[in-house]
Amino acid sequence: MRPFLRPLSLSLAVFLLTSCAGYRLEGRRPGPLKSIETLALPLAENRTLFPRAEALTTNTVADVLLQDGTYRLSPLEGADATLQLVLSEIQYDQARSSRFDTIRSEELSMTVTLQWHITDPMKPGSPLFSGSSSGSTRFFAGGNLQTARSGALPDALKRAAEKLVARISNGL
Repeated sequence: MRPFLRPLSLSLAVFLLTSCAGYRLEGRRPGPLKSIETLALPLAENRTLFPRAEALTTNTVADVLLQDGTYRLSPLEGADATLQLVLSEIQYDQARSSRFDTIRSEELSMTVTLQWHITDPMKPGSPLFSGSSSGSTRFFAGGNLQTARSGALPDALKRAAEKLVARISNGL
């Protein structure tokens, strides 16, 4: 029985020692952000006609950043960098029309575009890293179109925020 256990235990030890080779706990941050640990997140700027979208945009990005865990949020005074957001566009497209009236929409597609840049507090004029992220969702245009649009906005913002955080955390 002993001759059988020795090769088995040796192969098990080799497997356990090499199974995690090359694995890193942290993501692959983009070059300019390697030294950044904390981010300040001021209120987003809203360039759309959607009312009170600034707070919803800021809170959605903060939630996704906290879930990711790569960066910590901090007040402006103690942050390594500042993430500035601009809700630049909300676009609606018809996804499906009524069967008998092609002008009447039954389902709409909403695409939200976030412009963002990360700046160093010591050099506010030059961004360290910048980009644009967009997120889309679909919703039914039922009785009240404004209520349907308001209900779809958080989902589209979350998808855009997930793309933003993936880009600044993993370089994707």
